[in-house]
Amino acid sequence: MSSAADSHEAIRSDKLRAIAALGVDPWGHRVDGLMPIGDVLKLPTDVAEDQRPQVKVAGRIVLRRDSGKVHWIDLWDWTTPLREGDRGKIQVMLGQKQVGEVGWKLAQYLDLGDQVAVEGTFGKTRMGEPTIFAEKVTFLGKSLLPHPDKYSGMQDTEFRLRHRYLDLIYNPETLDRAKKRIQIIRTIRRYLDEQGFLEVETPVLHAIAGGAAARPFATHHNALDIPLFQRIALELPLKRLLVGGMERVYEIGRVFRNEGISPRHNPEFTMMELYQAYGDYRSMMDLTEGLIVDCVKALGGSMVLPYGEHTVDFTPPFQRAKYADLFREYVGVSMEDSDACARVAAQTGYPTAGKHPDVIVQHLFEENVEDKLIGPVFVYDYPATLCPLTKRQWGNEKIAERFELYIRGMELANAYTELNDPVTQEMTFRSQLAGLSADESMAKMDEDFIRALRHGMPPAGGLGIGIDRLIMLLTNTQTIRDVILFPLLRPEKA
Repeated sequence: MSSAADSHEAIRSDKLRAIAALGVDPWGHRVDGLMPIGDVLKLPTDVAEDQRPQVKVAGRIVLRRDSGKVHWIDLWDWTTPLREGDRGKIQVMLGQKQVGEVGWKLAQYLDLGDQVAVEGTFGKTRMGEPTIFAEKVTFLGKSLLPHPDKYSGMQDTEFRLRHRYLDLIYNPETLDRAKKRIQIIRTIRRYLDEQGFLEVETPVLHAIAGGAAARPFATHHNALDIPLFQRIALELPLKRLLVGGMERVYEIGRVFRNEGISPRHNPEFTMMELYQAYGDYRSMMDLTEGLIVDCVKALGGSMVLPYGEHTVDFTPPFQRAKYADLFREYVGVSMEDSDACARVAAQTGYPTAGKHPDVIVQHLFEENVEDKLIGPVFVYDYPATLCPLTKRQWGNEKIAERFELYIRGMELANAYTELNDPVTQEMTFRSQLAGLSADESMAKMDEDFIRALRHGMPPAGGLGIGIDRLIMLLTNTQTIRDVILFPLLRPEKA
């Protein structure tokens, strides 16, 4: 802690002791009968002084002004956004005569960041400012460290992320995004519940990290003396539930991938996965579209939302386009022409020696097609070798019944017609394992999952949606760190 911070804390600690000396509990107590500040601000103010309604609010002091025998404070709670110059907070007048001897002494010890409750009448000042004219002030908690003064000091990204508790108070967009995130997730649950899905919970610790090609976080269970992995996907346990007769299941949960950090990637993120017996990837398209449209409507605005310097039109129906058609349009060759694809890749410096043709195709798709996908667009019918858990198209084993939903060049959803053939599944697993190193995710066969399939899994559609990315798109947020309350950061420098 710096010497300046030490000094500030020492002064505030002295005030804390002075408050206690008044016979006031400096850490507060239960307060009943409170009104949200947002509700108080909706009350009429054009009433005679003797007709003003009685109100009782609690909140944090975000502005303080002294003027002789009157102190003015601005209180904020989470029911209104905090913006300088608008009605996102409430002004309180603490008058020496009105709040009594102890209340007035208490007012001398108030600082920015302190929390208080006030009771009084609500009206407006001669300047027309909506104000609570306090008759009683109750101290609820001391802020021993100083808060940013007049909403300043919160523009540095690193500071905001490390001090999210201050970011929520002084940057209204942060609290607004957090509320919208909750609203979106509630909407997803309601939509799926109405479609007959059951929400389940599956283990976070896995003996085998399966369901995706990603590097896991490893840990160790001391009592059992076994290695374990934090899950990289929700897929395989949910499919076991399909085998068990739970025909429509979903889970919203955290998954963990020991990989890089970028504006679209955080090592810990939220996924929603669902599985529907007797569906396929086309029924998943319909469900995905309906779910996202419901989320947009739940936010209460237009179906056309801003994203960066652009907009996204979520009006259904969403575009649907074949992978092969988009590849030919933007790469200029057929994805089935391996020689031509290798030639195009080599021209960009991509090493093609020893690479499977479909790996080269996917590289060209990522480099030449993805950023052109304004969307929302369902890209479907992927090269089969890229999709080890996906059912092959009947009559064309080279194509997997899979789609990815793209919006503004960002992959948002991934869905399959699920592979329920245990023989083919085991073959694709073994083929995939052959190309992985020991520290990668699926370096060990999940024999129990194959055994479950051998007991019979119904034909099904499966869907995964990155919740954080969905919230980024629906709240016009350019980096995933701003839609996660506590993103992973490097340790703070001493």
